[in-house]
Amino acid sequence: MKTGLILYVVGDEPEMFDVKAEVLKSKLALNADRVEIVARREGHYDIHDAWMSLIVKGMTQIRCLTAQFEGSKSLKPTGRELRLC
Repeated sequence: MKTGLILYVVGDEPEMFDVKAEVLKSKLALNADRVEIVARREGHYDIHDAWMSLIVKGMTQIRCLTAQFEGSKSLKPTGRELRLC
């Protein structure tokens, strides 16, 4: 069973936010096969878009976590999980 993860970023992202690097880091840290990021300026525009992207890519179990920036470059999950329905 492939697992997908949506990281919903709350707050503003820093100027030099690297989405691709953050996706790779999150994949390893959160044990997901694929990660999609929903943020104001980078990544997907909304959760539905990221959710559909993961479904199309064959993910059978999808989780959605909120995350926020700590400092200028570190994105950390807040521990809140959103229910997708």
